This record gives sequence, C-alpha cells and structure tokens, in this order.
Amino acid sequence: MKDKYSLEDVKSSFSFSVPVQIRFSDIDGYMHVNNGIYFSFFEHARASFLYEVCGWDVMDIGTVVANINIAYKQPIHAFDEPLVYVRIKSVGNTSFVMEQVIMGMAKNQGERIFAHAETVMVAVSMKDMKPVPIPQKFRAKMESSASNAF
Repeated sequence: MKDKYSLEDVKSSFSFSVPVQIRFSDIDGYMHVNNGIYFSFFEHARASFLYEVCGWDVMDIGTVVANINIAYKQPIHAFDEPLVYVRIKSVGNTSFVMEQVIMGMAKNQGERIFAHAETVMVAVSMKDMKPVPIPQKFRAKMESSASNAF
C-alpha cells in the first residue's frame, strides 16, 4: 500500500513549514517522543501558519479543533530534527481542513516522515465561542495558499 505522502511530494506541495524543538521532557520511557507531544507539534505549526500566512487575529475570531486524525509513521528520537509542514486542504463557511506532516532528519537514518495529520478547524467568536463565518480576508489567504485543493 502506497503511503499518503512522500518526501518529494511534501517538499513540492507544502509551501509552509516550521521547525519544532524536541525537549528532554518530550522523551518517554521508550526513548522516543511521546505520542501526545505530536499534538503539541501540530498545534504549534497550525498557530504559526494562521498567524504568519493568514494574519489571523485570534483575539477577535478564534479557532478550535473539531477533529484531528494522526497517522504515526516513525518514532521521533531526541536528536532528530523535525519540521512540521502545513497546508490548507479545503475551506467551508465556518470550518476549514488543514493537512500537516512532521518530516525531517532522523539521526543516522536520513530524511523521514514521522507522522501526518488532517485537522478540521472551526472559526469561533471569542465572545461566546460559537461558530462564525471565516472572515473573507483570512479565507482569501487560505485559499491562495492551498495547493491543488480547490
């Protein structure tokens, strides 16, 4: 069965990435990054993408995770150098779908894909946390950054 992403596909079709730092506290008893830490890596990259690419002002219109699905491909170890790649897959009225890939250099093993995720995000009012339409200025930036998604 062919994997969903290849190294070449990620490099050519994801225009945004952010490095993540592995901390000693991220390492579990199996001597690799605990699976729960991957959520933090994905969260950091999502927030960076929304701020840097879209200029999203989360103090006015927030975002919440409605669903996230992670596929773990290979453990991340203490001296690996992961980056999280992010792109928009689709944009709806109040929600959007992000694709994310953790990829990078695995010590003594070369470049690897460690995990990938698909995340459904919902725009919400910071006053009452109810869904709101995605503001046009953010929608336009997400749609223009999407790769073959529309």
